Amino acid sequence: MARNKEFDEQAVLDKAMELFWLQGYEKTSISELVEHMGIHRKSLYDTFTDKHSLFLRSIDRFGERVNRSLAAGVQQAGTAAEALAFVLGYMICGEQDMPPGCMLVNAATELAVRDAEADDKSRAGFLRTEQLLREIVERGQLEGEFTTRFSVEELARYLHNGLVGLRVLARTSVPKEQLQEIARLSVELLKLEEE
Repeated sequence: MARNKEFDEQAVLDKAMELFWLQGYEKTSISELVEHMGIHRKSLYDTFTDKHSLFLRSIDRFGERVNRSLAAGVQQAGTAAEALAFVLGYMICGEQDMPPGCMLVNAATELAVRDAEADDKSRAGFLRTEQLLREIVERGQLEGEFTTRFSVEELARYLHNGLVGLRVLARTSVPKEQLQEIARLSVELLKLEEE
């Protein structure tokens, strides 16, 4: 008879996500994962198959968590500018219990060139974020908040590029105030008067 799991799979997945997020894939060992997750090595393999599968599941878990937070914040925003400011601010500061930066950016920069599955996960996450930005820009243009000098797609790609840069800088010692100034300027640039 199979034994019931003695741990909450989502809770231990969150712990694995945190460790991969902080250290990256290559630097994180199975021994560190087992210790950090608080489970036995056999349980890790029985539940998640191997380190790579656990890493990919951790990326999915990261995406679920971030997408849920972003959707809630954007929905509560009164204007498109407020929604965009929320997204940019979230990428700088995240949540209190989250490591700095972005697990997707980390995975892309560490593995995308040599790991097709990690590349696919990163690209899918980036596309979701770009789609969210596209929706915010479109709303801002329709409501007369944002410039229509550039297309929705152009502005969404431009903003996403800046957002990835903010995610990278958030992992460094660059002061948060400097990143928040970049975010504020990004919103203001979309409000520029038409020429």
